[in-house]
Amino acid sequence: MRTDSSPGTLPAREHLPADTAGTPVLDVVIPVYNEEKDLQPCVRRLHDHLTRTFPYSFRITIADNASTDTTPVVAQRLEARIPEVRNFRLEQKGRGRALRTVWSASDAPILAYMDVDLSTDLNALLPLVAPLISGHSDLAIGSRLARSSRVVRGPKREFISRAYNLILRGSLQARFSDAQCGFKAIRRDVAQILLPLVEDTGWFFDTEMLVLAERAGLRIHEVPVDWVDDPNSTVHIVKTATDDLKGVWRVGRALATGSLSLDRLTRPFGDDPRDRDIMDVPKGLARQLVGFCVVGGLSTLFYLLLYTVFRQFGGSQVANALALLVSAVANTAANRRLTFGVRGPGGAVKHQAQGLVVFGIGLALTSGSLFALNTATSSPAHSTELAVLIAANLAATVLRFLLFRVWVFSDRREGDEPTNGVTAAPGASAPAPRASAPGASFPHASAPTYPTGAPQTGTQQTGTQQTGTQQAGGASVPLPQRHIVHPHDHDTTTQFRAGEAADGTWRDATRQMLPVRRPHDTDPGDAR
Repeated sequence: MRTDSSPGTLPAREHLPADTAGTPVLDVVIPVYNEEKDLQPCVRRLHDHLTRTFPYSFRITIADNASTDTTPVVAQRLEARIPEVRNFRLEQKGRGRALRTVWSASDAPILAYMDVDLSTDLNALLPLVAPLISGHSDLAIGSRLARSSRVVRGPKREFISRAYNLILRGSLQARFSDAQCGFKAIRRDVAQILLPLVEDTGWFFDTEMLVLAERAGLRIHEVPVDWVDDPNSTVHIVKTATDDLKGVWRVGRALATGSLSLDRLTRPFGDDPRDRDIMDVPKGLARQLVGFCVVGGLSTLFYLLLYTVFRQFGGSQVANALALLVSAVANTAANRRLTFGVRGPGGAVKHQAQGLVVFGIGLALTSGSLFALNTATSSPAHSTELAVLIAANLAATVLRFLLFRVWVFSDRREGDEPTNGVTAAPGASAPAPRASAPGASFPHASAPTYPTGAPQTGTQQTGTQQTGTQQAGGASVPLPQRHIVHPHDHDTTTQFRAGEAADGTWRDATRQMLPVRRPHDTDPGDAR
């Protein structure tokens, strides 16, 4: 599991501007391996559908995964004959490797992929990418398991697909319905930060990307699809299932141990009313209270169990101190992860040390209660001791929450608060695009970069151009420069929060995109 992504958070979601200056809005990637027969009809059908029904500029990229037949020749011929088609050749197999490499090099703000067999009805493509264009969602997937989906396939594949998604729900707490449907899209600014965290290069790539995105709080949009199984599919079910189960174990272990930090994927939702400053309402207080109460209740039961066990071997003071010490360490660790959202080993020792100070205060409170009880009664009953300890622990719990919030985890709560502006914080760094595989040729790899608002190291933006450098494979590569013209730019710019007007009121500040209306919206090539 990769954890070496560049730090920084995602920018606020925004509707893509209409002035793309010739940059395609959508880049559809088709990963292929020895598909000499199906590639040409697939690309021509997809190109015809996009030309007639898609209202924005687009590109189709063929990602050849080290094919050994005449697939490269077919791909080159399609690239030469169709202006919107590009060919990308990799010398190593792996669908995940192909998608990561092509998506990392693409300049389109919306990145998608679909299988070469076109099992998914193409009429679902615009609903798939529309939430990403509008800024509503970060990723979008086609689902064959949604209630309104219409799927034609054999019972064996149906059973395997549903069983796999049940495994994901039970082991990784996944809430998306279909992980392996070959029909997905992602915003480029999200892909730049998310893809370096994805380790798999094969069929598990989709699942790992979705699980990490969901755990990071990104919004995943699902589209019910009409899907017809390809009887000539070359996927090796047993090997793929084995690799997927290994991937589930690897990702689950990384998430359980906290070795994968997803905080860098947290984005400020500029259009989210929860981001607005409301007087006298601390942000996140309700969620933290619920989490702290759950952890506190379990910690109290754990403490009482430990006290009962230790009381059999010693006095009440010794049993109370030992039980409180063990439960305090567990309580601090649980609150650190679940209540205040701190992941990874960074600062864990400091937090535990501060937690021990809080433990000392709780120990003084509970020990003082026992001392007062023993002073008042020479030999109190065990039930009386438990009642006094419960009351003292409740008081210590309230005090512990306050100390955790204002002292132990105050740096986490304030330092990682999402910014409300739509621009990145100064000095934030962006992840570098992954270097292409050896032998890969990509004609548009150096095309102008679409401005997505993602933070970039050494980057300074003005009203006309964007310059800077980014690291790729350890070498400093200058960012391509492009003249950017915005219709409302002025010499001086005043920054407002997303959705906020100059007079401080909240309105719909989204720039409208005017689609080109087409006379047809269906695909005559569909079997239906």
